[in-house]
Amino acid sequence: MISLFALWLPIVLSAVAVFIVSSIIHMVLKYHNTDYGKIPSEDGVMEAMRGFNIPPGDYVLPHAASMGEMGSPEFKEKQNKGPVAFMTVMPNGQCGMGRSLIQWFLFSLLTGIFVAYITRMTIPAGADYLLVHRVAGATAFCCYGMAHLSNSIWYKKSWSATMKNVFDGLVYGLVTGGMFGWLWPAA
Repeated sequence: MISLFALWLPIVLSAVAVFIVSSIIHMVLKYHNTDYGKIPSEDGVMEAMRGFNIPPGDYVLPHAASMGEMGSPEFKEKQNKGPVAFMTVMPNGQCGMGRSLIQWFLFSLLTGIFVAYITRMTIPAGADYLLVHRVAGATAFCCYGMAHLSNSIWYKKSWSATMKNVFDGLVYGLVTGGMFGWLWPAA
């Protein structure tokens, strides 16, 4: 069996390649620009929310503390009146990209480690490029792409935005599979 340490190069290079490809997707192709819409009367909504000084975090409107409360007539009335929303409040100020980009790269490294672990458990040294590519790529696709589906299922994120993220995950899986296939140790 191949040691995990012996796969450090495809782990790192696949993370670098995914980072570059994702940058191209978001900065050049820009098909994610339509993932979020603008709220009508944005300034008024922001002004109204500002008065509540909501701390950063994830929220749901209306909120029920238990399943029993969700069945109450008062809760159902709130839902019917609306708005019904899932909302993430971020800290005020400029949204610096540096920390998020570092976290994205670390996530890609972690994905590469899991891809290496699963692939080395199923594929011997010296295996054919295409076999390594299929196993590593499918594993990476599961990490990068499949988890997005639950956002549309549970949080009602638009299916078009979710499918773009799943497509991105497929691209990242193909890139990762290619790196592992190319750099897979010889027998």
